[in-house]
Amino acid sequence: MTLSKTLCKTSLCLAVMALTGAAYAATQAAAPAYPTVTNARLDNATSDNGWLMYRRDYKSNGYAPFKEINTGNVSGLKQVWDYTSTYKQGHEAPPIVNGDYMFVTTPKDELLAFQATTGKLLWKYQHDLSQVGLKTVCCDVVNRGVALHGDEVYMATLDNYVVALDAKTGKVEWKKQIIAPDIGYAMTLAPLVVKDKVVVGLSGGEYGARGRIVALNAKTGKVVWTSYTIPAPNQPGGDTWPKGAYKTGGGGAWLTGTYDQETNTLFWGVGNPGPWLATLRPGLNLYTDSVIAMDPATGKIKWHYQYTPHDTWDYDGTNETVLTDISYQGKSYKALVSASRNGWFYAIDRTDGKLIYAKPFVTATSVNGIKDGQMTTDEAMRPAIGKQVFTCPSFLGGKNWWPISVDPETHMAYVPAMHTCMTISGTTVSYKAGLPFLGETFNVTADPKFKGQWGDVIAINLDTGEPAWHHPSALPWNDGMLSTAGGLVFSGSADGYLYAFDAKTGKVLWKSPQMTSGVIGVPSTWKVDGKQYVSLWAGWGGATPIWGGDMAKDPAVKRIPLGGHLYVFSL
Repeated sequence: MTLSKTLCKTSLCLAVMALTGAAYAATQAAAPAYPTVTNARLDNATSDNGWLMYRRDYKSNGYAPFKEINTGNVSGLKQVWDYTSTYKQGHEAPPIVNGDYMFVTTPKDELLAFQATTGKLLWKYQHDLSQVGLKTVCCDVVNRGVALHGDEVYMATLDNYVVALDAKTGKVEWKKQIIAPDIGYAMTLAPLVVKDKVVVGLSGGEYGARGRIVALNAKTGKVVWTSYTIPAPNQPGGDTWPKGAYKTGGGGAWLTGTYDQETNTLFWGVGNPGPWLATLRPGLNLYTDSVIAMDPATGKIKWHYQYTPHDTWDYDGTNETVLTDISYQGKSYKALVSASRNGWFYAIDRTDGKLIYAKPFVTATSVNGIKDGQMTTDEAMRPAIGKQVFTCPSFLGGKNWWPISVDPETHMAYVPAMHTCMTISGTTVSYKAGLPFLGETFNVTADPKFKGQWGDVIAINLDTGEPAWHHPSALPWNDGMLSTAGGLVFSGSADGYLYAFDAKTGKVLWKSPQMTSGVIGVPSTWKVDGKQYVSLWAGWGGATPIWGGDMAKDPAVKRIPLGGHLYVFSL
């Protein structure tokens, strides 16, 4: 090779490098600025223009103080951009927005970053699940979203990793596996960042996994503490289990918790005990079907309240806990409210765990009352080997995982509810890692009081616990709720519409054009440059079509199309 040819090729190489560098610089210049998510911003997420965490702020009320879209102009909402995913499973995550960045996850742990105002795809991360069987993931291979802190975005995965990525580029900063997959454990929840810690919970109650909540250092991924939801014999509550049963006791912590800044308390819901059949594990079985209050620095449990003692109906207590102030029977309370799977709406004093009130919001026959501030159950409604019972609600619950919203202006909670019952009977079962650990057979049926009506949106007056309005639905209503200072409540239907309700009356003020699939994705709203947007995934899936019994066999439910489609609306 001659020197001139060498120089020519080198010059060409330099020119190409210069062009590549210019293109990279142009790309970086075109990308929106990324505002760092400090602890102070998380503490004040209520007033932020973005949607910085799973339920917007630490109170978990799914409420935004935005009025740009309101009862007077909501009829003018139009789609401004959309995105179609490649997955046919359930799309359950809310879009998380910081500045002009949107982060949203799909089934099977794909994380997408968009420019929030335009829909431009900035980067994509696909978590490698090629070596994972996913056979012990309950209720669809879903992901419920991300957490933000600093310049990182955090995702929990189906094979039990927590992954930290650079929010601007998608580069993996660190990843930490909590426990091996395919033995009963999985993670589907959105993490919660509190005081520089990334907090996650594991699922697996249907496989005899022992539930736990884990906090990791947000910068390094190092595990700071682990709090087991099923106590060992030498721990408080350990005597509520038969000998050795705590090791396979269930108690999944598979939904995102809530943090009370005033008392520095972390609240987390705990799922069903294992096996389902209660006669195999005498006792109260703490802390299953409970909300637990923890010290976020150590994970130590401060107090608990058990929604369903000695559960045998799979009435998970994981449903989100919302922090709000209420006035009940002339007395003011700092409350924690939750619409439970067992069909009861709870208000609990979040300072000490004492019950303020509990009232059924759907037909509830198994959990039947209150005595000395604790829930009671009907012994006749307990299945056994050779005994079948008919009870309400079904194990899918009066409300499943999809979150309620609480509006501090109307003092109402908006509940996506289902009217179902079930037949359930006991069977023999023994524990084997990685196999279902139930001991019961079951079938979901219609509630005889609500024939032809699987679903409902119910507004509950927080100061009385009584319904304020209903929006009945022939199809199940499996979507989360979003309320705003514009006097609106948003939620998506199983037949593929986004609804805007009048928050005070329940009147439908707007309905989107029909989307390409039914909706179980949690809606969120945010502002950029003073303009308000509303977004959500359409993408039917989750528990209802898998476990829904007669409801899943309903021809109208069977016709709901699949496929993920992200929609963004604005005026």
